Order: sequence, then structure tokens, then C-alpha cells
Amino acid sequence: MGSIGEKRVREDEGGVGSEKEKRSVTETACSDLTDSVGDGAGVVMKALSKGERERRIADAIQTVLECLEEDPSREGLRKTPSRYAKALMDFTNGYRMSLREVVGDAEFEESHSEIVFLSNVEVHSLCEHHMVPFHGKCHIAYIPNGKVIGLSKLARITELYSRRLQIQERLTREIAEAVQEAIDPLGVAVFMEASHMCMVMRGVKKTSAKTLTMSMMGCFKNEEQRRSEFMNLVRGAPK
Repeated sequence: MGSIGEKRVREDEGGVGSEKEKRSVTETACSDLTDSVGDGAGVVMKALSKGERERRIADAIQTVLECLEEDPSREGLRKTPSRYAKALMDFTNGYRMSLREVVGDAEFEESHSEIVFLSNVEVHSLCEHHMVPFHGKCHIAYIPNGKVIGLSKLARITELYSRRLQIQERLTREIAEAVQEAIDPLGVAVFMEASHMCMVMRGVKKTSAKTLTMSMMGCFKNEEQRRSEFMNLVRGAPK
């Protein structure tokens, strides 16, 4: 396949005839561009309405069903492409939210100087490798530095980053970094435990396997006593 520049040269030289062919070349070039620059795909998609994005996903799922040798016109599957498109947009709505929007004005001056610990925050996300779910729970702790955050915002921060295509290691780190950015505490610690359907439903098919990840910042990273306090809280959290 030629480069984007080559496609443009062919158009300039009259190498592409009809308007339909020109549109096809342009669409292919855009596809090449989004494949090559990664984040650029998001820029292109942001120019489309939610309805248009859902339509494109539904068209793709129609093709998936056909490749599975299914009949997309049968009753049970007739609306599946559009239903899946709407569901996938919901599963990934973290792409369309920001940390500032999630936290809002829920930051409060407070002199509390010991650990704030929120346990058993449910996590539901999609593995970016196979786009199948992983789910579990995380524990979040921080030590205020003159400011606290509304407890529900810790759960919303978890939602913000879990409602994206993820790997557990990055998700754990992003939650910790977001809390750090929001209120600049003395330290942040996040512990996550999850079961991955890519290991349960396919591949090695290990139904009881759990993945544990941690991310620690500030005093939790630098001070053994603080790390021990956090891990004791994690072990004592209700199952």
C-alpha cells in the first residue's frame, strides 16, 4: 500500500477518476493516518457524532457475525449490531470524560493527616489485547496534604480509567496518578485484584487465577511503615 503522500500525488495528477474513487482514496488515506499515528485516530473520531460512530461499529459487527457464519438477519441477531455498538460506547465512555469533570469541586481543605482508605471499589474494564472483560476490585488510600477529596470521587476516578480499553497494570497506575494530580497528597497507594476473561474463557482457561497489581507514590513508595499500614488495611478489608 502506498503512502498518504503518494495517494495525494495520484489525485493531483488525475490518476483517480470519479468522485467516488476520490472519496475512497481519501478514506483509505485517513485510515492509514490513524493507523500510523495512534492518538490521531481519536482526533478523527471526535469529528464524528456519537450516532455516526455507533453506526460504524454496528456495520463492523454485522461483518463479524457474517465471518462467524451466522445469519445477522435472524430474529435473535437482527438488532445485535446496534445493541453492541451502544453497549461498547457505554463500556468505553471514559474516553469522553476528563479528570477535572469527574472531580469537580469536591476538594476540601482539611487538616486530617492519617490514611484515608476506600476498600472494595468494583472494577469492570475491557482488556485491550482481546477486548474481553476483566473485573475485580481495588483499594485506594492516600494521606492528605491539607486537602481531602469526596469519597465518591475516588470511585468515579476508578470508573474514568476503567471505562477504556486497558491493561490492569496501567489502570492501577492511572488511578494513583489521578488522585495525586487531583489533590497533591503526601502519598497514594492503589491495590487491585482482578479476574481476566481472556484467561478464563480462552487460552489457558484458568478460572480461579487472579492478577494482583499495586501502584504506590510519595510516602507509600518511600516509607516502609506507610506501605505496611496500607497492606494491613488491604488484608483486613471485607472480602
